[in-house]
Amino acid sequence: MGRRDHRLLANAIRFLTIDSVQEANSGHPGTAMGMADIAEVLWNDFLKHNPGNPGWYDRDRFVQSNGHGSMLTYSLLHLSGYDLSLADLRSHRKMHSKTPGHPEYGITPGVELTTGPLGQGFASAVGMALAERKLALEFNRDGFPIVDHHTYVFAGDGCMMEGISQEAASLAGTLKLDKLVVFYDDNGISIDGEVQDWFADDTALRFRSAGWHVIDMIDGHDAAAVHAAISAAHANKGSPTLICCRTVIGFGSPNKQGKEEAHGAPLGAAEVALTREQLKWPHEAFVLPEEAAQGWDARKRGSDAEAQWNTLFDGYARAHPELAAEFKRRMAGETAPALAKTVSDYTAGLLAAAPVRQPLRKAVSKVLATLSAHLPELIGGSADVSVSTLAWTGQSKSIRPDDFSGNFLHYGVREFGMSAIINGMVAHGGLIPFGAHYLVFSDYSRNAVRMASLMKLRSIFLYTHDSIGVGEDGPTHQPCEQLVALRAIPGMSLWRPGSELEALVAWDEAVRAKGPTVIVAARQDGAAVQHAAGDVEAIRRGGYVVSREAAGQLDAVLVSTGSELDLALKAAETLRGDGLRVRVVSMPNGNIFARQPAEWRQSVLPAGVPTVFVEAASPIYWYQFLKGPGTVIGIDSFGESAPGPEVYRHFDITADRVVREARALLASGSA
Repeated sequence: MGRRDHRLLANAIRFLTIDSVQEANSGHPGTAMGMADIAEVLWNDFLKHNPGNPGWYDRDRFVQSNGHGSMLTYSLLHLSGYDLSLADLRSHRKMHSKTPGHPEYGITPGVELTTGPLGQGFASAVGMALAERKLALEFNRDGFPIVDHHTYVFAGDGCMMEGISQEAASLAGTLKLDKLVVFYDDNGISIDGEVQDWFADDTALRFRSAGWHVIDMIDGHDAAAVHAAISAAHANKGSPTLICCRTVIGFGSPNKQGKEEAHGAPLGAAEVALTREQLKWPHEAFVLPEEAAQGWDARKRGSDAEAQWNTLFDGYARAHPELAAEFKRRMAGETAPALAKTVSDYTAGLLAAAPVRQPLRKAVSKVLATLSAHLPELIGGSADVSVSTLAWTGQSKSIRPDDFSGNFLHYGVREFGMSAIINGMVAHGGLIPFGAHYLVFSDYSRNAVRMASLMKLRSIFLYTHDSIGVGEDGPTHQPCEQLVALRAIPGMSLWRPGSELEALVAWDEAVRAKGPTVIVAARQDGAAVQHAAGDVEAIRRGGYVVSREAAGQLDAVLVSTGSELDLALKAAETLRGDGLRVRVVSMPNGNIFARQPAEWRQSVLPAGVPTVFVEAASPIYWYQFLKGPGTVIGIDSFGESAPGPEVYRHFDITADRVVREARALLASGSA
C-alpha cells in the first residue's frame, strides 16, 4: 500500500456524493459513503485503467452492480481524471447530463455497463470475465499476454437477493473465472430497513457452495484489510472471489449512518453540516483539498500502463501479425471480411436449388452452422435446450471449465442469467454471443433483453418453439403474447423468418447490427418458397412481396410471418382460383418495416386494399399496419395441450380461415 491518507481520499468520494445528491435534491448517498474506503484502495492500488483512454482494450473492468449508488462511480471517474467535470457532477440526475440516476453505458466515459435493475450488473460482469478468459486463450502467446485483466464488481444486498445473481454466480464458479472479484457491500440495509427480517442467507456459504473463493468478515472501512483481501483474490487461482465487506451505510453521518434514511434520499442541509464536522471536512461544497486532488489523479499512471501495453502489443504484432490484426478487428467490432462472401455464396445456393419444406428452427440452424465456420467471434450457447432449439450445430464445441477453446456455452437452466451474461460479453468486446431457449421463457429473461436494447449492444437471442405449434406441452409452453412484448422494446430488431433465405438475412443482419436482435424460429415446417434474386435486399427492409398478384388491379393482400407464411401462400392459391388478384407479403421483421420510407411501405401494403394479417400470436401488434379494410387473425387466449396441427385447427389458424376472412372483406367492400 502507498503511504497516503486513505480516509482523506475516501472522504473526497463521500463529500462529492453528499453535495451532488443534496444539490440534485434526489439520489442515493448511503452506498457511496459506505463503500468509499473499499473503492479508494481498489482504484488507487489495483485497478488498471487509463482515464485518458477509457476504451483501452486491456483495462480492468469495473462494474457497480448496486447502481443506485451511482455517485460512487461518478466521483471515482471525476477524481481519477476522466472527462467528467465538477459541473457534470452538479448536474446529477438532470436532463441529458453525463451523471444520470444510474450508470448508463455510452453516456459517461468510464462506465462499462448500464446497471439499473439490481443483479444484472453482477451477471453481466460474469460475461465480461468470461470474455477475458476466452480471448486470452485465443490471442495470448508466449511472452505476449495482451489479454490480461480483471473484472471487479461492487454489489449490495439487493443484488444478492435477486435470483439472477445466483444464476450467474453458479455458472461463474463452475467455469472457474478466477479473474472475477466481487465486493459484497454487507451493510444490512435496504429501502425498507434492516434486511435481517427478510434476508437471513449465509451469503458466504452460498458462494462457497457454488465454487467461489470467499474472503469473509472484512472490515470495509479498514484500508489495510481491504488491500490484503484484494491481494489474496489475485493470488487465488481456479475460482472467482467474493470479498464480503462489513460496512456502515451512510458512513460519517451522525444521525443517519447505519439506517435506511441514508439509502435513497439527500441527507438534508443540517445533517450535511454535521457530517462535515464528524469527518473533519472543513471544505465548502464541491471544494477538494489539493492533497485529495493529487492523490486521486490517475492520468499519468494510466497513461504509463497503456504505453507499456502498447509496447507489448507492438512486439506481438511483429511476432504474430495476423493474430494482431484479427485482435484489433474484433475488439473494434468490425465485420469479418469473409462474411459478405459467405452470405453471397449461401444465397446463390438457395436461389439455384429447389425450395424445400423444413422446420424453421432447422433452417435457422443451417444458416448458423455456416456462419459459425467463418466467424470465430460467434459464441453460441443455450439454456439447457441446445438440441431441441438446434442452437448446437456441427460447428459447435463445448466450452468447459478447463477448456475454453470451444465456441458453445452450456448455461444450464438459467435463461435470465444467460441473457445478462451475453450482454457482458458484448460490452467487453471481441465476441458476438448468442443464447437460445424457448420463446415462452423470454418472460424470464426479458429484462436483460431490454437492457441489451437500452445499451445498444449487439446481443443475439435465439428463441424457438414459437407458437401453439409446440402442441402437447400445452399453454405453459405455448407463447402467445411474447412476440408483441419483445417487439415493443424500443430499438429491438425481431426476426421471425418464414424461409431459409429469410433466416440467412436475419443472421446476417444480427451479426452486423448496432443493437440487439431476437430471432424467432418455429419448430414446425415453414413454406417451400421459391425466392427471386431481388428478395435478399427486400427482406432486409423487414417486409416485402413474396408472391405477387397477377396483372391488374390488386384485390387483396395476405400478410404473414414465420410458419404462417405457408398458410398465406395456400390461401392465395385458393383465392386466385376464384380469379382474384392476391398478393402475399412476408413480414419477418415488422419493426424494421415500420421504419422504412413511406414509399416502400405503400408499395408493399397499398392503402385501401383489403388486407388480412395472420400470425399465431397476439394480434395487437399488427393493427398499426392496417391502412384500410382489414383484419388480423391471431391468438388472444392461452393455448391448449394437443398435437400442434390440432391446436391450430382448434383456434382456426388455418388457410381456410384466411380465405374466409379475405372473402368477407371483399364482400363487405362490394356491398
